[in-house]
Amino acid sequence: MDNFIFKSPTKIIFGRGTEELVGEEVKQYSKKILLHYGGGSIKRTGLYDKVVNSLKKAGVEFIELPGAQPNPRLSLVREGIKICRENGIDFILAVGGGSAIDSAKAIAVGVPYEGDVWDFYAGKAVPEKALPLGVILTLAATGSEASKSSVITNEDGWYKRGLNVDIIRPQFAIMNPELTFTLPPYQTSCGVADIMAHIMERYFTNTRNVELTDRLCEATLKTVIHNAPIVLKDPENYAARAEIMWAGTIAHNDLLSTGRIGDWSSHAIEHELSAIYDIAHGAGLAIVFPAWMKYVYKHDINRFVQFAVRVWDVDMNFENPEETALEGIKRLEDFFRSIGLPVRLSEINISDDRFEEMADKATNRGQKTVGQFVQLGREDIINIYNLAK
Repeated sequence: MDNFIFKSPTKIIFGRGTEELVGEEVKQYSKKILLHYGGGSIKRTGLYDKVVNSLKKAGVEFIELPGAQPNPRLSLVREGIKICRENGIDFILAVGGGSAIDSAKAIAVGVPYEGDVWDFYAGKAVPEKALPLGVILTLAATGSEASKSSVITNEDGWYKRGLNVDIIRPQFAIMNPELTFTLPPYQTSCGVADIMAHIMERYFTNTRNVELTDRLCEATLKTVIHNAPIVLKDPENYAARAEIMWAGTIAHNDLLSTGRIGDWSSHAIEHELSAIYDIAHGAGLAIVFPAWMKYVYKHDINRFVQFAVRVWDVDMNFENPEETALEGIKRLEDFFRSIGLPVRLSEINISDDRFEEMADKATNRGQKTVGQFVQLGREDIINIYNLAK
């Protein structure tokens, strides 16, 4: 186990009706805020009215910025920064899933910065200040509600890049599983794949003697795998929704990272897909992750055997461990299929005509590698895309 520092300062307010508390939480930080959300779903479900009423009751003034969308756009971030500066706003409330939260985080670091906020995502600068923000979560998926991560898509060239700094962790996250009852099944499934990917990126590590976090990863995966079919069959099953929602937070608040170095190449490879084709991030991960596994499993067959046996209950073949490892990968693919996700690029009509372009973007035209478990170059990424066809 490696040395580590663990800090997870986000206050979690979890359970039924907790969205009613937002005004009292926000007023501890500001009396004038930016209210950032996506499309019309929070208005159709009545959440918008609850939030507005709670803010007004607490005496909190707000200016709205709707329009957050999957693979959140830099142009909307810049609009939010402009609104905050012009109106003296010093707190952001994001209502929605990872897209609204990631966009809010980008606005938060952009407001006090004199340059262009994209500098942070392009690796040209590191933010030193950020506005505080809070979250009302409506989708269990990205874990952005308690993470130090934000991913934004730049429409100029369709680059999708991430920022990871502690100062963008939300001050609080209000998490009511009831708010996920009305999600379409496909969106729920994409969220499940995203959660699982965050865990697996950490699980596949070269760090030794990490038994505790191995087993925490395995338990969280098994919890999600067990509850996903339940919520797809019974969308208003509170208990199952709650398990998945809390798993999504645990998967990405860095608890499962303690003492180990994760991989993250599958995310880098997928980001190029969703940037160019605007597919759901979770769907892209359901395609990329099994392909990545097939490409790298021989690097550490024992870890893939452990994954197969402990997570998927595969019977150990002591004479042929490779068979056990491959069966675990197959069961992952089968699970994604069973919850209605694609596992091949051809299933979502993506051909191989831009594989080289995406590999160039992921590796800065071959100038860098991605991943830690196995460091992958340009040709490796093209090979993984081909395995995913």
